[in-house]
Amino acid sequence: MNTPEVLFVCVHNAGRSQMAAALLHHHAAGRVAVSSAGSAPAGEINPAVVAVMAELGIDVSREFPKRLTTDAVEAADVVITMGCGDACPVFPGKRYLDWQLDDPAGRAVDQIRPIRDEIDRRVRELLTELVAR
Repeated sequence: MNTPEVLFVCVHNAGRSQMAAALLHHHAAGRVAVSSAGSAPAGEINPAVVAVMAELGIDVSREFPKRLTTDAVEAADVVITMGCGDACPVFPGKRYLDWQLDDPAGRAVDQIRPIRDEIDRRVRELLTELVAR
């Protein structure tokens, strides 16, 4: 069986998609290939996002926002968008999910924790589905 590939996409690839990719990578323990990208990548990951992930023992401090490419979408089995709207390319035969989540940009750590926890819940649900195939 091939390893399923999941791509998380948001606008800046500095918050939601980075948290989702790190959480899925952590929970999947090699059972799923994970990547993330942004339609208009920021210069760096949101420092408050780095802090809330560190609380879970997940270090995203060395990650950096990446530009969304057609190749990344073509390689993915599941593409999860998080507020990038029309900037996300759509290819036939891919499974798309759109997760409506608050953008952590400009928010304090205590405001980002609930976003992280909701992403974690959805990631665990997705993982259960992907590895049950």
